[in-house]
Amino acid sequence: MRKNIKTTEAIFPMPVLMIATYNEDNTVNVMNAAWGMMLDRDVIALNLTETHKTVKNIKERKSFTVSIADKNHVKEADYFGIVSGNDTNKFEKTNLTVSKSELVNAPIINEFPICMECEFIEYQNNQYGCGVVGKIVNVTADESVLKDDKIDISLVNAIAFDPFTHGYYEISNRVGNAFKDGLDLK
Repeated sequence: MRKNIKTTEAIFPMPVLMIATYNEDNTVNVMNAAWGMMLDRDVIALNLTETHKTVKNIKERKSFTVSIADKNHVKEADYFGIVSGNDTNKFEKTNLTVSKSELVNAPIINEFPICMECEFIEYQNNQYGCGVVGKIVNVTADESVLKDDKIDISLVNAIAFDPFTHGYYEISNRVGNAFKDGLDLK
């Protein structure tokens, strides 16, 4: 039997994305965002309101990076989601380090295993707008998560957000082969 649980945040897992920008004084700003998705093979959408310091920075700098959070940095990832960049320099409170992207005007957080470097396309603010839309111009990955020069998700230790209990969960075990396992039913 099914039961009505009265929630609207019902998609699981939700990604734990670290959105990084430079502030007007060139310090690093990072926010945690679970409301992100791919719109196309090289276009990302982040459902972020314009009140976020990160969105202001993205509009000003016309670029940002999106890193995949991992289990080794849950504390930092969560911190980036509970403190506002409008009030404090969040990044300086962590022991994380950055490198400047060679392709966009945004920082790459070295400790997160995967990073997408993005150019700002537009901000959609109508009722069903996506918020920040960006073009992915490059993806970098730490060598520790590569196998035959491809990302091996079982090595990433990526985390997902559970909107039902507000927990973080590790995503690591492969359970099937996309576009292949279902062929048995064809």
